[in-house]
Amino acid sequence: MNKHIYMIGIGGISMSGIAEILVNYGYTVSGSDMTENDMVKKLRENGIKVNIGQVKENISDDIDLVVYTAAIKEDNEELKRARELGIETVERGKFLGELTRKFKDVIGVSGTHGKTTTSSMVSCVFVEAKKDPSIQIGSNLDVIGGNYRVGNSDYFIIEACEYKDSYQNFDEKSVIITNIDNDHLDYFKNIENIEASFQKYVSKLPEDGLLVLNMDNERCYKLKDYTKAKVITTSINNENADYNAKNITYDDLGNPSYDVYKKGKFITRVSLNVKGLHNVSNSLECFALCSDYKIDNETIVKGLSKFKGAARRMEFKGKFNGANVYDDYGHHPTEIEATANAVLKEKFNESYAIFEAHTYSRVKNHLEDFAKSLSKFDHIIVIDIYAAREENIYGVSEDEIVNKLKEEGKDVVYISDYDEIVNYLKDRVKENDLVITIGAGNVTKIANKLVENKKEE
Repeated sequence: MNKHIYMIGIGGISMSGIAEILVNYGYTVSGSDMTENDMVKKLRENGIKVNIGQVKENISDDIDLVVYTAAIKEDNEELKRARELGIETVERGKFLGELTRKFKDVIGVSGTHGKTTTSSMVSCVFVEAKKDPSIQIGSNLDVIGGNYRVGNSDYFIIEACEYKDSYQNFDEKSVIITNIDNDHLDYFKNIENIEASFQKYVSKLPEDGLLVLNMDNERCYKLKDYTKAKVITTSINNENADYNAKNITYDDLGNPSYDVYKKGKFITRVSLNVKGLHNVSNSLECFALCSDYKIDNETIVKGLSKFKGAARRMEFKGKFNGANVYDDYGHHPTEIEATANAVLKEKFNESYAIFEAHTYSRVKNHLEDFAKSLSKFDHIIVIDIYAAREENIYGVSEDEIVNKLKEEGKDVVYISDYDEIVNYLKDRVKENDLVITIGAGNVTKIANKLVENKKEE
């Protein structure tokens, strides 16, 4: 690795964590992003220089290495300037791969959905077990006070993203796969390519490694045939799995508890402080992995209980007009359905969902499924599609989402202005209702506005 590292897109959740880790290792780090955000503010507070805007003048000849995210295009001014100066450039995934090779025991958590939550759960348990892990995940976690941790052990827990085959760069000893679903079609094109990518990923595990698979997801379970590592299976529904979750119950907040069975024998009972059946599945995979790492049952149960959600994963934000307000990162129909099934177990009167679709390609590929998953809510507000890395070459618009929901007989409106949304809800939301913002872009700002609005009243 090099002395002065410049990071294009440093304000992203993954890049900011890598930046902080590098500083802890003694490197000089600077970078850029297109907008101010909380991550940029935190980086600056920790002495890291961040430029807003990406222009060639930001790249000086004292920079040894430029790291850039997968979203950065080839015509980016900073990237082009770095190459003109002969500075080495590397994509974030490849760089993180180099970082993994500094550790003897890297634990990766991958899958189309649930990566952040499950890697956060594993992190909580390893911290509780005093294993002193290094951690790099895709959201802020209370237990570690951010999205990264620098430890002094051989353990490195990472969230391994499949987009653009980023995770193929990693050198891991153990891996959890939560599920395989139809997503990132702008890159993978079809489900067969997604499956092939995961097959290649697990095939690289060493013979003395570990692969934990969710047996309830058929595509995920098939990965057992593509690895030489030890395989452990988990399931809510299939008795043939190594670990099962049984006797699932929910409290008034929708938080589940369940009995853990290993090979048909009762082990212990787990109580979670996050909602949803999908989190039973996520935590069971965490339990299986941590148990294989010789962490005792009591410590695993305690560590899981300390996980109260990662930021933007069904995160409770506060009250508005006496209603609970949640914010969720879900941007795929499967995630939204899981969120709906989880949050709607809470006792409430009426539900309001504010939805921001993430990328035009997802709207094009999943329109009907978006409508189906959102239909679980009583009232829906659709806001502008978040373009992210895309141009609208798909010819889709917010109207298509609205019209599809109207076909489902739902009360749905399109509103683009955030303050107008607050006023719209102020006249409608009552005490003991439920409000949730859903999407991976800017919709979280509306949740904050709602809660702040309440405080000002």
